[in-house]
Amino acid sequence: MRAPPNVTTKVFNEALRSFEAAVGKSWVFTSEEDTALYKDAYSPFFGEPEERWVSAAVAPATVDEVRQVMRIANQHRIPIYPISTGRNLGYGGSAPVYSGSVVLDLKRMNRILEVNETNATCLVEPGVSYFDLYRYIREHKLKVWIDCPDPGWGSLIGNALDRGNGYTMAPYRDHFGSHCGMEVVLADGDLVRTGMGALPGAKTWQQSMYGFGPSVDGIFSQANSGVVTKMGFWLMAEPEAYLSGTVAVAKRDDLEPLLKTLCELVANNTMIATTRLGSPLQLGRMFGLPPEPEHAALLDKPGVTVAELEAYGRANDLAYWTIDLKFYGGVEVVEAQWAYSQRRFAAAIPSAKFTRHDLLRFPLTDDQAEQNFDKASLGIPSLQAFFVGARSPAHPHASRGHFWFSPIIPLSASAVFEAQAVFDAAFREWGVRPLYRTLPQLYQPRVFYLLFGFAISEDPAVNRKTRETIRKMIKLAAEHGWAEYRTAPAFMDDIMAVYSYNDHALLRLHERIKDALDPHGILSAGRYGIWPKHLRKQGQ
Repeated sequence: MRAPPNVTTKVFNEALRSFEAAVGKSWVFTSEEDTALYKDAYSPFFGEPEERWVSAAVAPATVDEVRQVMRIANQHRIPIYPISTGRNLGYGGSAPVYSGSVVLDLKRMNRILEVNETNATCLVEPGVSYFDLYRYIREHKLKVWIDCPDPGWGSLIGNALDRGNGYTMAPYRDHFGSHCGMEVVLADGDLVRTGMGALPGAKTWQQSMYGFGPSVDGIFSQANSGVVTKMGFWLMAEPEAYLSGTVAVAKRDDLEPLLKTLCELVANNTMIATTRLGSPLQLGRMFGLPPEPEHAALLDKPGVTVAELEAYGRANDLAYWTIDLKFYGGVEVVEAQWAYSQRRFAAAIPSAKFTRHDLLRFPLTDDQAEQNFDKASLGIPSLQAFFVGARSPAHPHASRGHFWFSPIIPLSASAVFEAQAVFDAAFREWGVRPLYRTLPQLYQPRVFYLLFGFAISEDPAVNRKTRETIRKMIKLAAEHGWAEYRTAPAFMDDIMAVYSYNDHALLRLHERIKDALDPHGILSAGRYGIWPKHLRKQGQ
């Protein structure tokens, strides 16, 4: 057992005894075997001195126990790092940003406190996973849906606080944006409820997002201002039907009218689901599926021209660009939305081709739910996402894990072309190739997310090169007006540094809030680049 930095062994042992009195001796973990479980399984510092480590973990079961833990930590100046379920793989997992912190493990707080079918809302604790809530809804035959991220084993609260995204309709796929009401334990153990929850006996805590006075919920997302112990969410009412289809176009320059029409359909609420831009011609290696040898040779040909790609596409019935459209609602509504969308795209691109997929009606049977591949679009959690990094024909050697670089760019053809050119040129110059890359994805309604996945290796030299690549990508993206919205702890300081308007005024504001709410700087030091006063020079 190692004490946290700047904490003596004597003081740490006193704190541990107090933690045991608060939560029970069996729920305070100090052995190397136990604390090793809180390391980042996908750590980009694997086997290096910089790899994050944990001095202990404490697992409270109630809000009162959380409050006691925070008071004890304040008294002894013990750094604390809260996690919900610790499943945030690719973004740090359960490991703290500041090595030596005590993990405040909230998995035991796993109650589904309420699901209101009429208003399509819920209230949950941090240990409730997407699988938990989905199974509860199915068991009780409720006509509401969750919206889940790629792997469904994580916490609703944890993912929302990290501002994760999903795949159904807006606004539900914005997980923080669709939350409604929080209960928060502050660093000194004080207890606060936001929104209507500040009214004792409130009847609309999960129905009305705003109470009275300033809305403070945002200071608890991607931050280190408090420990969220309850959170409400707006759920999606189960639709009658779901219909999807694909728009395919043959020319590179079709992208401009394709995206202009998509923007119009999003803005007028015709198409409000997640979608991604595809390119069967350009991304023959997506999802580990290698293209035909002739196609692969063309993609690898130095200086391949647009004309060559378009000619190959015409000869082999491969689209240059595709967009999947998804519609939810009454049968007549989704059929009309699909027909209207085809008319709009055909008017903009007369050569566009359309493929209509199966119409689904709800509720699905258990067999239908299990057999459907596009589970996330139907509010069904799964672990399908972990095929990323697995062995495949394109990637014969499985990786130890992965993490993401995902800048946000404008939803326009010019931005897509610019980003392709910028990053492709950089990868050639640097001699690197991501494990996984996508064309832009539409998570938020009016911007594109670019996703680049990088593999974790057991070779420290490889990982050092990958970290260097990511740091160069952060700076390169910022030079073009693009920045990430979320990252792993290894890069939080780097990304916060590029949000530098007016001499880093935003960070200075974060620090003022941090100092006011957590004057001893014990809570989640360094999370999202926000360090307490006594660690600022060290952290940055």
